[in-house]
Amino acid sequence: MTLDFGSNEEGYGKAMVVFAHPDDAEWGCSGTASKLVSEKWDVTYVVCTDGSKGTSKREISSAQLSKIRQQEQINAGKIIGLKDVVFLGYPDGYLEPSLSLRKDIAREIRKHKPGILICPYPMRSLDGPYQGSGHPDHIAAGEATLSAVFPSARDHLTFPELLQEGFEPWAVKEVWIVGHPAPDLFIDISSEFEKSVLALLAHKSQMSMNDDEVRQRLIEWKGNKSHNNSNFGFKGRAHGTGMKYAESFKRLRY
Repeated sequence: MTLDFGSNEEGYGKAMVVFAHPDDAEWGCSGTASKLVSEKWDVTYVVCTDGSKGTSKREISSAQLSKIRQQEQINAGKIIGLKDVVFLGYPDGYLEPSLSLRKDIAREIRKHKPGILICPYPMRSLDGPYQGSGHPDHIAAGEATLSAVFPSARDHLTFPELLQEGFEPWAVKEVWIVGHPAPDLFIDISSEFEKSVLALLAHKSQMSMNDDEVRQRLIEWKGNKSHNNSNFGFKGRAHGTGMKYAESFKRLRY
């Protein structure tokens, strides 16, 4: 994996993935996280919400679902080999890019000191298979994370209480954005694809498809084929890259 900063620089070997819900990372970037782990990087997940929504079962309470989904995320993290999974605990479905959320993310950045940070695209996409259906929690998580990276985690005068807690400023080197409509970074996850499928399947409470159907969905999304039906057409993330499976990002350098 080619980076713009070397192994002798601060932040090399540490990555962080910030997202809204348990299972978001498994859909979007778990192959990349697994590849980083395979290359001896420490990878930490930061989950913004408590995962207390996302079921049609009336008999399950929000508290019960939250407990189930957090354990599922921990289990998925073990499959990938994560260093840590952090739950910020904001109510699912109501996430906003608030100063409180920004500070909490900035705290985790200062604590874990990642060179690479992965987060969601902070805008609603009006094109593709899910036109206009971007989850507001995803948008909020992306905006709060980018605001935490710059300038909040970097500047000592922003959230000075973090200094009092012992968290020194930290400058992230690169941010990789999941879901951007014009990605410019493609990570070959062919060697990690099966592990990423297993990690996603750990989120049993969120699956309306059987295991084979889930695997096929990931093959379509992250493979190298072009797909069409009566409503929309889309290309797998690896299409045109020469890779079997890939995950794509918009890369920001700081």
